[in-house]
Amino acid sequence: MRNVLPWREPVQLDGTMGEPLARGRFGEYGGRYAPESLVEACREVDEAFREAWADPGFRGALARLLAVHAGRPTPLTPALRLSQALGVRLYLKREDLTHTGSHKINNVLGQALLATRMGRRRLIAETGAGQHGVATATAAALLGLEATVFMGERDIERQALNVFRMRMLGAEVVPVTSGSRTLKDATSEAMRHWVGATGDSHYCIGSVVGPDPYPWMVREFQRVIGEEARAQCAAELRAGVPDHVVACVGGGSNAAGTFAGFADTQARLVGVEAEGGAGAARGRLGVLHGCRSLFLQDGDGQITEAHSVAAGLDYPGVGPEHAHLRDLGRARYVTVTDEEALAAAVRLARTEGIVPALESAHALAWVIRAAGDGDLPAGSTVLMTLSGRGDKDVSTFKELL
Repeated sequence: MRNVLPWREPVQLDGTMGEPLARGRFGEYGGRYAPESLVEACREVDEAFREAWADPGFRGALARLLAVHAGRPTPLTPALRLSQALGVRLYLKREDLTHTGSHKINNVLGQALLATRMGRRRLIAETGAGQHGVATATAAALLGLEATVFMGERDIERQALNVFRMRMLGAEVVPVTSGSRTLKDATSEAMRHWVGATGDSHYCIGSVVGPDPYPWMVREFQRVIGEEARAQCAAELRAGVPDHVVACVGGGSNAAGTFAGFADTQARLVGVEAEGGAGAARGRLGVLHGCRSLFLQDGDGQITEAHSVAAGLDYPGVGPEHAHLRDLGRARYVTVTDEEALAAAVRLARTEGIVPALESAHALAWVIRAAGDGDLPAGSTVLMTLSGRGDKDVSTFKELL
């Protein structure tokens, strides 16, 4: 049975999705639950990011890289045929059209510039679907840095194309054989490795998770999605903002970046999780990977494994700011099954000529379902972030379809 939180009336909250409270808190979530050996490293990242984010020179350099290397701004594409079939006006924010094929490049270019500013010569990263690993390897090659990417053995098998891309770009890909051999375990191994490498390496976390300042910093680097979409919707829609803003959620970086552009509007924010990895919809309060948030747990409080056909959603929790938005009622978190996501991917391919990443297909699956059962009223305007393209998932499509 799906665990779906009910709608609440949209609210405008001053300060929502602004700077976190003291000690990196979003309400009761967040914080810096790091081993003693990493506390100083996190503090250094925090200070460096605050200084850089206040520096017009840093932000200008990042904006230029996003434009000339990543290909921003990405377009807002009306899904005309699918909209007609569903009875809603669906617009796709096309992060699949960025260089490397997903939203991950936005955050990684920011963190790579920050690492260079801090005098670090190597990037450490974790990856599930491989898109964050590819983006990290790309940024490292661009800026003359080394890159070490930790990836679960299971994900290496199902994301072979991205593994090849990382290695071609010069990155070292380290297989992780512990636990479920997926994203959770890759993150754990990357953090362990960082403990002994803080002097010359920067840990480039790929989502809005981890110890402070990472959830806030990654969201700020991804905010470009929401800000661009807000301006594009203002030009495209009579009302200026869509009725609903939808994005898939694993850790939640593409959703956080998208939501940041609309948090102060009346748009309803919807995060779509995998049925087998629903941290926001089904998780309980706990601590993992340096932050306090909502995680899937057993009766003894041990973190349980997540399961998703989309490697990037195969994570047993959600970023702390998403947990806070859920509690506030500012965002609603829903789930879809593997089968729904696969069907949605095929439908988008055959109606709009776009093959989405399986992660993004989860968001689309909810739009299709909600339009059919009345959860999306006829005539609604819907902005959906298409966070990545489906090249990486071809082997999964071939096996399951």
